[in-house]
Amino acid sequence: MTHRLTAAHAKSPSPRLAVAVLAFVGIVVSLMQTLVVPLIPQLPLLLHTSASNASWVITATLLAGAVITPIAGRLGDIFGKRRMLILSLVSLLVGSVLCALTDSMGMMLVGRILQGLAMGAIPLGISILRDELPREKVGGAVATMSATMGVGGAIGLPIAALIAQSADWHALFWASAGLGALALVLVGAMLPESPVRTPARFDGVGAVGLAAGLTALLLPITKGADWGWGSPLTLGLFAAAVVIFVLWGVFELRVQSPLVDLRVSARPRVLFTNLASIAVGFAMYAMTLSFPQLLMAPSVTGYGLGLTMVQAGLALAPGGLVMMLLSPVSARLTALRGPKTTLLLGGAVIGAGYVLAFFLTSAVWQIIVASMVIGAGIGLAYAAMPALIMGAVPQAETGAANGLNSLMRSVGTSTSAAVMGVILANMTMNLGPVRVPTMDGFHLTFLTAVGAALASIVLAALIPRQRSTPQLPTEATREMANA
Repeated sequence: MTHRLTAAHAKSPSPRLAVAVLAFVGIVVSLMQTLVVPLIPQLPLLLHTSASNASWVITATLLAGAVITPIAGRLGDIFGKRRMLILSLVSLLVGSVLCALTDSMGMMLVGRILQGLAMGAIPLGISILRDELPREKVGGAVATMSATMGVGGAIGLPIAALIAQSADWHALFWASAGLGALALVLVGAMLPESPVRTPARFDGVGAVGLAAGLTALLLPITKGADWGWGSPLTLGLFAAAVVIFVLWGVFELRVQSPLVDLRVSARPRVLFTNLASIAVGFAMYAMTLSFPQLLMAPSVTGYGLGLTMVQAGLALAPGGLVMMLLSPVSARLTALRGPKTTLLLGGAVIGAGYVLAFFLTSAVWQIIVASMVIGAGIGLAYAAMPALIMGAVPQAETGAANGLNSLMRSVGTSTSAAVMGVILANMTMNLGPVRVPTMDGFHLTFLTAVGAALASIVLAALIPRQRSTPQLPTEATREMANA
């Protein structure tokens, strides 16, 4: 597919400035994933609704984020990545203000959906970096941007818990609105529009079909435990997802300018990278779900460490920081050995972290170490994925391709949430009037995550090496490393 350069393109920004601004945007957007986690037990009371209804405050954001990522990427390819990035941040800002001003479940749901629609900012940022920066700078920049997916969620938990414990709960959303406004100003003032455009019509039918299919697939995955895995609603939605995706695929293969180029997506290099992304996303979320529960469980369980939400969040924050600190290491390794090697190593490190967690959970420091090892593996894996994708697709399609890759990670995390939730809900013991997960339940989640990490290694091993990479972001860095 051909592409053109915008005539009004301004001088490229300083690489450090562009990376700093876009990394900040990525962290702000990722914060939305864990923003309301400290409020989960209180949400039914705060919103005057049932616990089942209140859970939609989290589910709606995850669904909106999953749906928007490939769509925002394609819109960015056609209409301008900076323009779509600004619209994403406006959505976050408006959603945050709506949530901050309401005690209504309906209005809160609208606000959280708008916050979720901002998740398209991360693949857009990755594509902007490829378009704007000198080739020798792109590898490290993309690694840093990709790491923000995990960093924002990790550091957001203790910050959100601290705000929720020390102020009115609405302050959480005023804080996110302030961060969104700052990010919007920085993008507007510091970043020019990307020069790369794809002269094509937007595939509205494809976008609606993809949104419908993803909703039908991810909704029963995230809510199946509440509805019952054998219920007519759950099974019906899974069946609907299959039908919708088949029809959508037929349509996308026939339309002139598809939302997702399935022929490109079927290339082994792209296909196996996306499948590995599902496995890595699955493994990542196992830590997010199980480690806080372990840290906060009362000591009378025999395994719990009795921490508060803030203390548990602070204990897990180093894992997120390790993801960011490893970005230059990931870029250097990718430059020397290629992104496939980095992805393989990332999967191995994630698996090693869960093996550590299986044997070492009797002290807070042991869980901190395990989370840092897992965080290191996620940082390596997440940094490798965009490099693999961008080395295999035309430059004019990087937005849509990165959006699809981000979607695959969301499918992995959503599936993990369902599977780990079922394990921990079914392997329980009585603790007074309540039932809590057993240590055997946590061990099974760790072993399941090890299995996902091994699957990512197998899938990464099937990725064919690039024979010729004239557009691969790390090609210049590889030449510099060999010099």
